[in-house]
Amino acid sequence: MRRKLAAGNWKMNGTRASLSEMAAMEGIAGDATDVLICPPATLIHEAASAAKGVSIGGQDCHAEASGAHTGDLSAAMLADAGASHVILGHSERRADHDEHDEHVRAKCRAAWEAGLVAVVCVGETLEQREAQNTLDIIGGQLAGSIPDGATGLNLVVAYEPVWAIGTGKVPTTDQIGDVHDFMRARLERRFGAGVGRSVRLLYGGSVKASNAAEIFAVSNVDGALVGGASLKAADFVPIIEALNAAP
Repeated sequence: MRRKLAAGNWKMNGTRASLSEMAAMEGIAGDATDVLICPPATLIHEAASAAKGVSIGGQDCHAEASGAHTGDLSAAMLADAGASHVILGHSERRADHDEHDEHVRAKCRAAWEAGLVAVVCVGETLEQREAQNTLDIIGGQLAGSIPDGATGLNLVVAYEPVWAIGTGKVPTTDQIGDVHDFMRARLERRFGAGVGRSVRLLYGGSVKASNAAEIFAVSNVDGALVGGASLKAADFVPIIEALNAAP
């Protein structure tokens, strides 16, 4: 059975003082639930050293193991700092840094080589949704962003409709279910039923305490990738508790 996962993406937020929020999250996860926090890179080492019952991840990595890449971090550096996961292909990276599927795929390989779990993000824009191209876009991103060799131990996939991130807009449960069922089927077809069924699928996009239970009841939703609501324990803990209670 797949374990549930509540993942928090702090994005470009947080200083050392923010690490006190993590202490309030300790012991909240249920027996079948994992909690992951991905703080800014400046906080990874200290967070990993202090975290109890919470995994720590990075928000991106370079595809190369080392080299003349000023300002970048390799997957091995993240692992050395104490990270166990890394978010790859987030829509903000794809848009702000012109990252395409092939870049995400190369980074995913690098993450695996460093022993990190890759949290690969996919999602459509509002224009693509309105043109009824959602599943074509998601299918292409899954095929292009995930290398061969995926397993339930090295890969998590997060569906984040671009138009729902930080906007307060949330797809209907039917829309979320359609995409998650589609992703599950695609993973099973490509990697085999065993692997396809073992990969955890997260939903992300304006997840909050008030809608978490409804989202977690949707077919093939194994948890959430949460942005702003993960910055404060008072906001994130109720989401984790809703995931604990989900079927």
